[in-house]
Amino acid sequence: MPVDDCARVVNMDRVGLYLNKKKLVFLIGIFLNVVNANLVHKKFEYKYSFKPPYLAQKDGSVPFWEYGGNAIASAEKVRIAPSLRSQKGAIWTKNPINFDWWEVDIAFRVTGRGRVGADGLAFWYTQSKGAYDGDVFGSSDQWVGLGIFFDSFDNDGKHNNPYIMAVVNDGTQQFAHQLDGSTQMLAGCLRDFRNKPFPTRARVEYYQNILTVLFHNGMTNNEQDYEVCLRAENVVLPKNGYFGLSAATGGLADDHDVIHFLTNSLHLPGQISTSNAVPGEEQQKLTQEYQDYQRKLDQQKAEYRKEHPDEQKDPDIDEWFESDSQRELRQIFQGQNQIFQVVRELNNKLDEVVGRQERTMSLITQSAGGVGVAAPSATGHAPPPAGGYAGDTIRRHEVDAVFNNQNQILNTAREIRQFILELKTRADTILNNQAKQPTAQVQSVGYDTQSLISEMRDGLNHVKQNVAQVAQKIDQSPGGCPSVSCVSVTTLLVITVVQLVVILGYNLYRDSKESQAKKFY
Repeated sequence: MPVDDCARVVNMDRVGLYLNKKKLVFLIGIFLNVVNANLVHKKFEYKYSFKPPYLAQKDGSVPFWEYGGNAIASAEKVRIAPSLRSQKGAIWTKNPINFDWWEVDIAFRVTGRGRVGADGLAFWYTQSKGAYDGDVFGSSDQWVGLGIFFDSFDNDGKHNNPYIMAVVNDGTQQFAHQLDGSTQMLAGCLRDFRNKPFPTRARVEYYQNILTVLFHNGMTNNEQDYEVCLRAENVVLPKNGYFGLSAATGGLADDHDVIHFLTNSLHLPGQISTSNAVPGEEQQKLTQEYQDYQRKLDQQKAEYRKEHPDEQKDPDIDEWFESDSQRELRQIFQGQNQIFQVVRELNNKLDEVVGRQERTMSLITQSAGGVGVAAPSATGHAPPPAGGYAGDTIRRHEVDAVFNNQNQILNTAREIRQFILELKTRADTILNNQAKQPTAQVQSVGYDTQSLISEMRDGLNHVKQNVAQVAQKIDQSPGGCPSVSCVSVTTLLVITVVQLVVILGYNLYRDSKESQAKKFY
């Protein structure tokens, strides 16, 4: 091939490689733009939060919050309702929020002495503040907004409590206490939050009209062990609402303690205002103060070294670097941690997919059953019919309850089978013993003595038969024998009875000696 052709081919390859690189860079740029568009920026809102320590001030007030009813605030927590009968309390933010999307992290404890508690805890986001001694978990009924209820008492007798549910109200509906709100809730999950070793936590996120509730069961101290409790779309809540917490007790009582309430506002990139940025002159002043402080700190270190020369030690350079084994262990740990995080994310995504599938199947069943879908109300969800959804499908907690009942029935059947087999074995043993001892009366002598007497009786019968045969032969002989017997029948019977008495007495004496000898072992 000529040299010009080779150069032309090389140039074409370079041009193709350059174009491929440009395409790759373009695709990467598009991907990064999409990712950045979906990123959510969080901003901590301290005016709508509280946490320990120093949660309450010296005068008992909580900054930016106000509480009432039977609520009690301390430095470490807020006890919304104490473990006394018929107690109600609530705590609300003083000012409405000034952002549209938000995320709230709540750490709480519900503890009580009984196996069953009452009534429960509630998280509120409403258009206006509720009461401090209301009928719905300590707050007002017919609210406008969102209520997430941690219901610990089973009012409807379906054995599905403790239960977590989300209910949206437009101000016209009264909460159905006798049905535990089952006909009014958006979604829910069956989770136990009472008497846990660590504080239970709930993370409520409302972003772009999607409501998500994550739950931490309080069995571990890991703050990342959340699981999806519920997820609802097309949820429209009023703007500039108030956050609140309330709790109530009834005939049964639990302590309802809230440890912290942390609020973050959610924003798209570029939407966070920069009004709080520090001006240039103020920034220079702060930088100068920091440099002066750093200079004074270095002087104090130098003076301390001069005053304490003995405490100066040559640093071991080898301690600054990790060994090969430490590096290998660190890499293994990081790899396992990454695998664990990926598996957890997959689990959360799978829960979301299952929830969407259940909602889709419910809608399909409703459509097949001829149930009309009402128009959504002002709060973003359709009001349910008076008798509930006729085509509602079975939910996950109901499936879990059926499986648990089946497992309990199976275990009970196995225990009954083992008990019957044990009864059969014992009955066979009793029948065998009765076969050896036909009568049910208590015998005065042992089994060996009975066998010996039976053998003696058989021997005497055999001797009697032989004697009868010999006598018959003698009678048939020609010479005959004198008719007078040398020994009478009475004498023979007396001798036989005496022998039996002697043998029986000897056996009884031997049995008594053996039983006395056994006492020493």
